[in-house]
Amino acid sequence: MKLAPCIHQFFHHYLPNIRGMSHHTIVSYRDTFKLFVPFAAQYYGVKVNSLRLAHISSELIIAFLDHLQQNRHNLPKTRNLRLATLKSFAKMIRLVYPDHREMAEKIIHIPQKRFQRSLVGFLYQEEIFKVFQSVDLGRKEGFRDYTLLHLLYDSGARASEISTLNLDYFNPNQQTIAILGKGDRFRIITLENKTSELLELYIKKYRITPKPLYQKRIFISQRGEQLSRHGIYRICKKYLIKTLPPKRLKIINPVHSFRHSRAMDLLYRGHPLTDIQNRLGHDNLQSTSIYLHLDLNRRRYIQREFIRHMDSVLTVDPKIEQLLQWECKEDILAWLDKL
Repeated sequence: MKLAPCIHQFFHHYLPNIRGMSHHTIVSYRDTFKLFVPFAAQYYGVKVNSLRLAHISSELIIAFLDHLQQNRHNLPKTRNLRLATLKSFAKMIRLVYPDHREMAEKIIHIPQKRFQRSLVGFLYQEEIFKVFQSVDLGRKEGFRDYTLLHLLYDSGARASEISTLNLDYFNPNQQTIAILGKGDRFRIITLENKTSELLELYIKKYRITPKPLYQKRIFISQRGEQLSRHGIYRICKKYLIKTLPPKRLKIINPVHSFRHSRAMDLLYRGHPLTDIQNRLGHDNLQSTSIYLHLDLNRRRYIQREFIRHMDSVLTVDPKIEQLLQWECKEDILAWLDKL
């Protein structure tokens, strides 16, 4: 049996219909096969269209993984991601083509490569304060950025999850927001007082009028389009550069640092790991347990000050007071011009 029909079945039927994989995951798997199929053809000295299912073997997979690291200089993490794709393909083979079950089992049992994990870069609460304070609310996009940073920290959501938030996901009465995470699964997050009020005010007063295609999205770019995850990355990076020294920036992922920081804050407050797991949308508790190994010996008064900031209402936020004064100034000047 030729390999091409199997690959078509994998992407058009197995992944979306049987496994229920998201579009982003399918695209990632596709990228693996764009590398793997030409390598397999070269490995056997045949044309791509001549590849057969019988050509797929554990020896071929291991040779491909070694090629990724030695010739393409991929990191072990990327190597393991490619292996996970091929294991998923092997599981489909085992299910749909039982005659090749033995081959599929060998591929499924190929171990992942162990590697030293990088440090989890998170922001301490005094650094989060400085990031919030670095936003100039007098700028056209200032209030959007101020709201976005608060929501990123409060929710612990990924950039892709914030980018795809719809207006009806936010419930101001209940102070909750629904987040569509990996595997197209929703989770409901209860927001802090400050974040909920900021989000409500942004939507009512400061949200740019979107183009028709993006009417439902919460965060809109200056062009009237959905604020992409790359746009969110650039916004976070801009304010982190303004706030942190270069040495700190080296171990900080601009967006994920807010996610990690929220997990650390919940640990400070004594929340169980399961609560943190649900808030961050982790598939398993093992992903959440990494935060147990991080530094918890920080000054408690910083925590109390930060909790007070997040619990407070907008009328006692100095940044909002500055914005109101600035807007009043603009209004009176415009009024004087009309006299």
